[in-house]
Amino acid sequence: MPALRLGNIAPDFEAQTTAGPIKFHDWIGDSWAVLFSHPGDFTPVCTTELGEVARRAPDFAKRGVKVIGISANGLDEHHKWVQDINSFGGKVAPTDVQFPIIADEDRRVSVLYDMLDEQDATNRDAKGLPFTIRTVFIIDPKKAIRLTLAYPASTGRNFDEIIRVIDSLQLGDKHRITTPVNWKKGDDVIVHPTVTNDEAKTLFPEFTQHLPYLRTTPLKVE
Repeated sequence: MPALRLGNIAPDFEAQTTAGPIKFHDWIGDSWAVLFSHPGDFTPVCTTELGEVARRAPDFAKRGVKVIGISANGLDEHHKWVQDINSFGGKVAPTDVQFPIIADEDRRVSVLYDMLDEQDATNRDAKGLPFTIRTVFIIDPKKAIRLTLAYPASTGRNFDEIIRVIDSLQLGDKHRITTPVNWKKGDDVIVHPTVTNDEAKTLFPEFTQHLPYLRTTPLKVE
């Protein structure tokens, strides 16, 4: 199947999770969603990541974002792994994994989302089947894919960056703006190229014209 691209509708699926059975699109509902995959349970890098996501639950919730993990193991292993995640994560700060983790022993969802590792020969289970790489999908309420990231098995993700992108996407959907390099919420933004200068005077009265094609403006948001 062709690779999923930005703007594609995220494939729907049914699956068992640590929070019960789901139908993915119904589970997303009217929210944004982050789907992030893991090579396998009881793996060190993933254990640190899932703990971080649990601790960042308020950050996702205030942005209207649901998070869901997926790993190529069954529910029994998932539930045991969550105990390890909470235990280790507690050394950083209180950690309580409440978001669902999809059981994907047969790699069905991983294949659907093209998340299997085709390069690292060591990233295999006992049967020689490839594990998932660290893939991230940000999905909007219309079920469109808005971001994809793929990390090698050796490298933990930066969830500050994932939240930063969510902030940028949500602001861009609400206002006619884009965001510049290294932008963080509260920084100046870029006036979208489709906005004329006459419109910008009304929409962004504090905008600054730097180049014929580059205008920045503060953006006051709650």
